[in-house]
Amino acid sequence: MSFHTTEKRKQGMTTETVVFDLGGVVFNWQPTVLLRQVLPGRARDEAEAAHWVREIFQTFDPDGDWAQFDLGNVEPEGLAQRIARRTGLAVEEVMAVIDGLAPHMRVKDDTVALIHELKAAGHRLVYLSNMPHGLARWIEDDHPFADWFEDGIFSARVALMKPDPAIFHTVTEQLAVSDPSPVFIDDAQRNIDAARALGWRPVRFETANQVRAELMALNLLG
Repeated sequence: MSFHTTEKRKQGMTTETVVFDLGGVVFNWQPTVLLRQVLPGRARDEAEAAHWVREIFQTFDPDGDWAQFDLGNVEPEGLAQRIARRTGLAVEEVMAVIDGLAPHMRVKDDTVALIHELKAAGHRLVYLSNMPHGLARWIEDDHPFADWFEDGIFSARVALMKPDPAIFHTVTEQLAVSDPSPVFIDDAQRNIDAARALGWRPVRFETANQVRAELMALNLLG
């Protein structure tokens, strides 16, 4: 038993499984900012950027083009062609958005600090992310992922995505989550609602400090 775990038990804290979303939680995700950077001629202000966010990402509707990308059903070139046909954008413009994803998704250092706090407290950390194949590989290859998480699931690798209840059940089964009510940190309300309906304990991410305070209230941090 580690010193940290001993101290945690002295303080009445319990060991938990904590499931992290990635985009918007561990990695930066601000789609209007992204579009203003990569499509400055289309997204000249916030209103135009918001319009193209809706057109391109379709609010990540499970039946939409981008959702098929996250599910692993379409490659980047095919996605660009689909979106171009539907929106009137040039294929090259859509590819600029796709190619701009990795540079945009910078690591949120304050969330990484929170991850290390939770690990030091003895908690088991895993991830559940709607993420296409290419970005999933980039995340694993270019970041110290093994230092952050024990295991996790990317949507493209299981052909399921949040908020489908099936992917939450997949987490429980494939990652051997024995706790019937793991803590779940995500920035999207519909994913929060789906997790809550399954008996999970969701925390809606706004900032790392806000989440830290809520985890303290749940007795995961002292």
